Amino acid sequence: MVSEILGDRYEVQQLLGKKSGRRTLLARDQITGELVVIKLLTFGSDFEWDDLKLFEREAETLKSLSHPAIPRYLDYFEVNSPKIKGFALVQSYIPAQTLEQYLQAGRTFTEAEVKQLATALLEILIYLHGLHPPVIHRDIKPSNILLGERSGNSVGQVYLVDFGSVQTVLAAESGTRTVVGTYGYMPPEQFGGRTVPASDLYSLGATLIYLVTGTHPADLPQHDFRIQFESVIDLSPGLTRWLKWLTEPSVERRPSSAVEALKALDQPQLTRANTLIIGNYTAKPAGSKVQLTKNDDILEILIPPVGFKPSMMFTGVFAIAWNSFILFWTIGALSAPFPLNLPFALFSLPFWGVGFFMISTLLMGLLGNIRLRVDQQRIAFTYELWRWKFHRPQPSPRESITKLVYIPKHFTKDSDGDKTSVPTQLDIWAGVHKYQLSANSGAIQSEAELEWLAHELSDWLGIEITNELPTLIMNEKRTKGLEN
Repeated sequence: MVSEILGDRYEVQQLLGKKSGRRTLLARDQITGELVVIKLLTFGSDFEWDDLKLFEREAETLKSLSHPAIPRYLDYFEVNSPKIKGFALVQSYIPAQTLEQYLQAGRTFTEAEVKQLATALLEILIYLHGLHPPVIHRDIKPSNILLGERSGNSVGQVYLVDFGSVQTVLAAESGTRTVVGTYGYMPPEQFGGRTVPASDLYSLGATLIYLVTGTHPADLPQHDFRIQFESVIDLSPGLTRWLKWLTEPSVERRPSSAVEALKALDQPQLTRANTLIIGNYTAKPAGSKVQLTKNDDILEILIPPVGFKPSMMFTGVFAIAWNSFILFWTIGALSAPFPLNLPFALFSLPFWGVGFFMISTLLMGLLGNIRLRVDQQRIAFTYELWRWKFHRPQPSPRESITKLVYIPKHFTKDSDGDKTSVPTQLDIWAGVHKYQLSANSGAIQSEAELEWLAHELSDWLGIEITNELPTLIMNEKRTKGLEN
């Protein structure tokens, strides 16, 4: 086709790419003298009407876009020559190589360059997703990203091309869905024909993982549909967690928008300052009696009773003695003439409360379970003793969960300067409610178990683990300074 004139205007210079029913050509506009890219959709034995629908949608979408990092729409016409019959889409030519070409040539990318690429692509997605209706690219991958030459500390100008799989949210809602994309870069929901703006974020995350690992995402191991890439990279924990966040299989656990993803990427210092890096307990610690159930819909932690301990003997004897004394007091009070006995009987009620609390604590330690359950609707913390169940605190909506705080074992001082040991604890904040697990909650007896549960909750909720202990220490030092 070289030197052939298309549309009475465009002289073909070079074949850039070819696949079933499609060709991409480099041509020169004989009127302006500029190089252009022509995408051809040709009629043939393998032609499908869905191809034409997508081709026309790409042309209409490009016509409505105006962004320096996206090719400009120039022309659209029918081709009806003896050799070719079909349609042609003309767009501006960008003199740059694809990320795929750079990778195949052996180019590697530093963490700073990966962040620059991520920032540039997120800014493009902010533009696309911010349109009315939002435009979803649906095929973000290294071969659809162009990168100019390095310039100083810049990774190079970044462009997003090939809108042949594009979909608008309006088209998706009208039911005109076509499953397109590239395996390895497609999020799970896209296989079912459903795409949302967060689907592009998954594809971006998979693309960046390819850049840092040098391995196609489809060739990396997976666990629960999550790409396992951490063992083959050398990135900061913050960027690693950010990439895992983008490639969450569940769309609800990914960033809700490109704006949110960019904001998190642009504040690594805040993330590093607040994020706690604890032991990598990805597996249940040996000997733990805690039971964990987890799937796409629920995460449930069942903490069985700790069982008998010698220290319970003293608690049991004291509880029996306490309640026996209160019983003797109450019987004596009630035996007095009415209404003189009423104040004495009422006076015993708080002491009965203390007695029942000691007995219930003892029974919970011997026979009771603690259950933390999080599903798509709510979070609930339940104490179970035989058939009795009670919540403390009350359940909260799932979307109100905002923070996961791990506090290692530490000491606090009272006003007299006496130290008190505070056990390791894990707090889940949902609105004003705090759901707390500690190293002495039921069968949880070690920091290793809490660290394991913290990682599991963080992974399932898509919330980073933070640490408030440095704040406590800082406040203590500040108090000492004021005292001095």
